[in-house]
Order: sequence, then structure tokens, then C-alpha cells
Amino acid sequence: MLRKQYLMIPGPTMVPERILRAMVREMLNHRGPEFAKILTSVTEGVKKCFKTKNDLFIIPSSGTGGMEAAAVNVLSEGDDVLVLNIGAFGSRWTKILKAFHANVDEIKFERGKSADVETVEKKLKSKKYSVVFFQQNETSTGVLNDVKSLAEVIKKYDALVVVDAVSGLLTADLRTDEWGIDVVVAASQKAFMLPPGLSFVSFSKKAWDYYANSKMPKFYWDFKSMKDWADKGQNPFTPPVSLYYGLEESIKMLEEEGMENVFERHKKLRDITRTGLKKLGLKLLSSDAAASCAVTAVFPPENINADDLRKKIKEKYGVVSAGGQEDLKGKIFRIGHLGYCSETDIMVSLDAISKCL
Repeated sequence: MLRKQYLMIPGPTMVPERILRAMVREMLNHRGPEFAKILTSVTEGVKKCFKTKNDLFIIPSSGTGGMEAAAVNVLSEGDDVLVLNIGAFGSRWTKILKAFHANVDEIKFERGKSADVETVEKKLKSKKYSVVFFQQNETSTGVLNDVKSLAEVIKKYDALVVVDAVSGLLTADLRTDEWGIDVVVAASQKAFMLPPGLSFVSFSKKAWDYYANSKMPKFYWDFKSMKDWADKGQNPFTPPVSLYYGLEESIKMLEEEGMENVFERHKKLRDITRTGLKKLGLKLLSSDAAASCAVTAVFPPENINADDLRKKIKEKYGVVSAGGQEDLKGKIFRIGHLGYCSETDIMVSLDAISKCL
């Protein structure tokens, strides 16, 4: 008998049957009026999730593609930029920016800790930066940044604020316009409950001013081209039409639940997960104050390799967890609790872990 799989990683997440069914429809002309109606509708729906009235682009790509698009549309070679690195995806910002020859400074915070506002302000006082890049939620460590406070201090020094919210959006409140965030990146395979394949990027008026002076090479990622095509209800290039069907259904489900209820659901799942793991005597990487609502990083018992434990949990009980990244590889494992995830999924996972310790 085939064992049910519990996909408890922080993305791709499980996809509801409603969305799967919505995606199984015949293709249509991506240059026709039917697709234009869908594109316009889902763009407005995603804007509500971002809490923004800024321009927003739906791009056929991974979340990392959205990150690269955000970078190349606001920078020129040699620009001074700052990365607030609290984990592997902070490191990804640095790698992207260095690949395009930006002048990158980085503040590396202790793994399991959020970015400290006072430390950031001290760095901003020491040098003029064009753009500051950071994560809302660091997937590799299960840490949630205080985006509002960070954006507030960055704006004091007139730098552009760029936030990777790929795993954080919809799991915790993010008020793009109210908090003055210039560029926000998200993706389909997290709390939007979709398969991978779409990234979402919001772009402020100030970001457009940066675009006007940007000299980084761009073709596929060019936001001016995307905007010109979007005004006609089209993508510049052939889109994955089925994912747009799914996104349409995802937005309906989120609206039916209500945004505040979505946040509360994620907080509840986080708290159940953390409480359960602590009761098993396991140490968590992040503090309660900085705990992610999307994923929890946990240390295995002493003398047990985290990846060996993950393998055992999967083989015996069908629970799929994520491993550690960078210097945490083999030292932690991660339980995702975002998107289409229920209390039952969490309880099954905790029970499986307890039986494999």
C-alpha cells in the first residue's frame, strides 16, 4: 500500500485540490482577451496580498528569478549596496549582487537571530548606500525580521528598501505601502499554495526613479517591457497559463478565509509546532520573539545527524522535512508550516519525530 506523503518543507508546499482542479483546464491564447482578463484580475489580487497600489509584476520564474529581477532593475555596476544577512537567502542576495558587479557590503548576523536595527543604523551612518536588501523571513533558519522597523531606519538614510518576502508573505503581515517598502519579492510555491513557477515583484515610484538610472543588463527581467505588455493584458513572453488558473483560485481561497485569519492560522501552526518540539526535548534555532510563522528550524538530539533523522522520519512515516543549509547542513532540520497545512499535518509530523528519536 502506498503511504501518504506529508510534505512538511517550507516550499514547494502542498497544493489544495481546488487549485489542482482549477489548473486542469484547456489552454487559451495568451495574447487574447480571455487571458488578459485573468492577468488583470490576478494582478489586482496579488496586490491586495502585498497591501500595495504600486506596480506589480507576475513573472514566470522561481523566487530567485524575482530577486535577480529586483536587483537588475534598480542598480548599475559599482553601486554601493548593503545586504542584511541572517541566513542562506541573505547570502543569495549577496551572490546575485556580486554577479552583476555591485559593490556589496554585508552585515552577517548570528544564525537564528534577526537583523538588529541598531547595528543596521550604525552601518548606514558609516557609508552612503544606494539600496539595502534583506529578507522578511529567512527560510534557512526559521527567523522573522522586523520589516517595519528595518524599513523605517533605512528610509532615514534615503536608501531604497528591497525585501525578499518569498517565504514570509501571507504568513506574517507585510504592509508594503504603509511601511514604505520600495520593492517586494514573493513566489507562488509558498503560502500562495501553488506549484513553483511564478514570482511576484512590487515596484514603487521611487524604484522607477532608480530604474531610470539603472545600467545593469536586462532583457527577460526588464520591468519597463513587462509594464508595457501588462498594460495590454499580456506578458512579454509565453506564460505558464495553468499557473495563472491556479493563482486565480488561490486568491479566491485567500479572500474567502480573510487576510487576518490567514495570518492567525500561520501563527497558530507555528505555536503548535514549537510547543510540540520543545515537549520532545528538542532545541530550536530561533527564539520565540524572532520565530518564523512559515518554518521552524530544530536541532536533533546530541550525537544524531539531522539528515539521518530526516531520512528515518520519511522512510518510516512519510513525513518529508527540510535539511540545514550552508554551515547548518547536517546540524538542523526544518519543519514547514505554511500554505495548505493543517493542525493534523503538524500533529502527524510531531508524532513521527517522537517515534524516531
